[in-house]
Amino acid sequence: MLLNPLCPITAAKVLTLKATVLLLLTLLIKARVQIVAGSALGIFLLLLQTLVFLAISCGVVLAAGGAAVYVMQQRRPANGLSCRDGC
Repeated sequence: MLLNPLCPITAAKVLTLKATVLLLLTLLIKARVQIVAGSALGIFLLLLQTLVFLAISCGVVLAAGGAAVYVMQQRRPANGLSCRDGC
């Protein structure tokens, strides 16, 4: 199955997958560094991880909102006439 890269739903799925992979990688790195370097750097990485996850989540919300706007624009009549104008 070929995916259309311009489809907003596909973009949301890709952003969600990227967010999950980034979250897991950050958790792995944070755990390794926390064991080696101590808790101060671990706390910094935890804050960084939280901020990155929130930023990517906002990107997913924006992609979903863009998909909703796109769908709503596709449902409108192209010539701007409503049914009472003689459809």
